[in-house]
Amino acid sequence: MKLKKLLVSTLAVVMTLATAFSLAGCGGGGAKVPEKPIVLPNTNPSFTTAAVHDPSAFFDTASQTYYAFGTHYAVASSKDLVNWEQLAGDGQWQTLYGSESVEINGVTWPKAIEETINLVKPNSSVNTTWAPDVQKIGSKYYMYYSVTGGFGSSSSAIGRVESDNVMGPYSNNVIIVDSVDDSSSSKPNCIDPELFYDKDGTLWMVYGSFYGGIYIKELDANGLPVEGGYGKLLWMGDGQGVEGPFIFYDEDQGYYYLMVSDGSLSTDYCMRVARSENPDGPYMDITEYDMSLYLDGGNKLAGNYNINNMGNNVALGHNSVVERMGEWLVVCHVRNAVNGMHHVETRRLFFNKEGWPVMSPLRYAGENNGTATAEEMAGTYDVVVHSTGVSATIVPSVECSFRADGTISGALSGTWTLEDDYFVTIELDGITYSGVACGGWRGSPDNKGAYCFTATSPEGNALWCVGR
Repeated sequence: MKLKKLLVSTLAVVMTLATAFSLAGCGGGGAKVPEKPIVLPNTNPSFTTAAVHDPSAFFDTASQTYYAFGTHYAVASSKDLVNWEQLAGDGQWQTLYGSESVEINGVTWPKAIEETINLVKPNSSVNTTWAPDVQKIGSKYYMYYSVTGGFGSSSSAIGRVESDNVMGPYSNNVIIVDSVDDSSSSKPNCIDPELFYDKDGTLWMVYGSFYGGIYIKELDANGLPVEGGYGKLLWMGDGQGVEGPFIFYDEDQGYYYLMVSDGSLSTDYCMRVARSENPDGPYMDITEYDMSLYLDGGNKLAGNYNINNMGNNVALGHNSVVERMGEWLVVCHVRNAVNGMHHVETRRLFFNKEGWPVMSPLRYAGENNGTATAEEMAGTYDVVVHSTGVSATIVPSVECSFRADGTISGALSGTWTLEDDYFVTIELDGITYSGVACGGWRGSPDNKGAYCFTATSPEGNALWCVGR
């Protein structure tokens, strides 16, 4: 165990909950209590699914439609973030780029990105662009995409193409940043671009993965780099493979939140988050550690799990975040542990009373963010204490009873309290978690609305509780 984590763990035992969480940071306006009660879903949602790896969600105001653009040229759309329609499958690049092609080293590519392909010279096993992000600037749609020389290669580039329509065809290629001619071991991997505006209207691009870490570059009003170079390091890379960065700002909290995915996509992929008062950092986790200096940090939002035989859910991650009617939702991919196939899912994102994000245990089914009384929330729950660190373990849920008198019994024992019918404090086996009450739709075999809790510990580990 790292010394920093050991010290934080020790302090958490001897300090009160309020003090422990106040040390995690201050400076935001604080999470707000919802104005209306939770309304549980009462009809079975269809959950129409689509396969998009590394989904980057974009809301097109012209069509009032959400789009998820992903690796391998896949695209899906949705009106409600519940049901997704496949618009392009893996390898169907003609949907975005038109039919004009070019053959380079025996591989067929969209001609629109020929300049980038000639620069990077990818091997034949990676005939794809990676993790594109679409933004509308003025009247144009711009797609920021990446190309790598090979899986895990240090030779990569981020390019940009444009179109008058959200689904293309895209053309007019511009190279934004690349690491092709850099022989240094500390250079970033120029992939996984995501753009965001800060609270003052400045445009930024966050990008990077694996050994090189996560970087940020300022862009001008036209979406081009303000200056050369790689920008600023935000999150140190490691051998596990931190990737898929996404930054968003919440005005109520007064923080920018940087979300990443860490680990191997086939085994121990997990979602993590840190926050900063500035768009370009430093980003700190709940233990007050700077992510640009630490190889194993960030609050863990989700890992591999199984809730009461509802099926193994693995590799939640490479997400983006959208705001809808004043509430936050995560759009991510999830893999089936049996066949390895992935699909797009949406999860609600909340803030506990200390301003840290916590994520819904259940797939979004159109439910609202709301309050509930202790009497309503009392009952039998399937409880998942997510594994710490980067772990391939699929954590099974255990059964616990949450009584209206504030006691918890069953596989785990402890206490729970509600504040303002929304914020929850849960103590289980000596660990105290801070989170919120929420609701959702239990999947097969139960198929019904259920109350839930989602919370985080003083060391940034997730706790999920789903009512039966």
